[in-house]
Amino acid sequence: MRELIRDNALLLPAISRFDIAFGFGDSPLSEVCNKNNVDVSTFLCVCNLLSGYQYNIDDISLTSLIGYLKRAHSFFLDVSIPRIRRNLIEAIHCTDTNEVTLLLVKFFDNYVEEVRKHMEYENEVVFRYVERLLDNNLDSQFGIDKFSGNHNHMAAKLNELKDIFIYHYKPKESARLSAVLFDIIMCERDLISHFEVENKLFIPAVKKIEKALRQSAENASGKITSDDAEADDASETLSTREKDVVRGVALGKSNKEIAEMLFISVHTVTTHRKNISAKLGIHSPAGLTIYAILNNIVDINEVTPA
Repeated sequence: MRELIRDNALLLPAISRFDIAFGFGDSPLSEVCNKNNVDVSTFLCVCNLLSGYQYNIDDISLTSLIGYLKRAHSFFLDVSIPRIRRNLIEAIHCTDTNEVTLLLVKFFDNYVEEVRKHMEYENEVVFRYVERLLDNNLDSQFGIDKFSGNHNHMAAKLNELKDIFIYHYKPKESARLSAVLFDIIMCERDLISHFEVENKLFIPAVKKIEKALRQSAENASGKITSDDAEADDASETLSTREKDVVRGVALGKSNKEIAEMLFISVHTVTTHRKNISAKLGIHSPAGLTIYAILNNIVDINEVTPA
């Protein structure tokens, strides 16, 4: 374990997110993991990914990985981002007392709220879905593709804030602000690494379980019927995100409500609806509702008659 840290000191956050206690001395990696009830294969997979080495998701424990991701969320929301906010306010208050200060803090607070919603959605919806999968309960109304289709590292706006300070903000005293900017850069990198763990380890591992459960369900119920096959072929005309938008329309939701449901902008929803209409030749909500029912995107019992 000591050699692992010497090779890449940036793995220290990963070690804490596996809830491994420090003070492990010269103990072998496997011994440290076993003592802290951490799955060795999952730990190595995460460390290898973050260090740029080859990794194998075949032996990942999703239970262990979800624990890692939840603790990472707690670190960002309860430790890293609040600390940056405190230091940011202190740094800019030393140089400005005008409305610029309030605007910069508001910009950061809006970003924090976006991150909080994103991570709470993962904790409350995505991780619970996977926990049900691990209990062999496949959800017909949700799949990991619905999450991955709009998944991002949440670091872009933080980078934008950093650039505003570096290229446009002219403080009287820059030492404190420089320290805050360094923290922002490190947090930005940490968020991107976190995204890589979710995107390259978590999502593929979940897809494997989904595939196995669906195959098992098909084997238990027999071959898919020709009607179902035709419906599946027809629905493949649309992307996963477009199907999500069609589902929202069929449920009677407005563009704003669909945007909130899918964690995207209203403008993006509008663009998707234009693309959907171009592909299908269907423009009315009623027509899209019928299409959604016929192609098993929504159940007829979920649709409220107009």
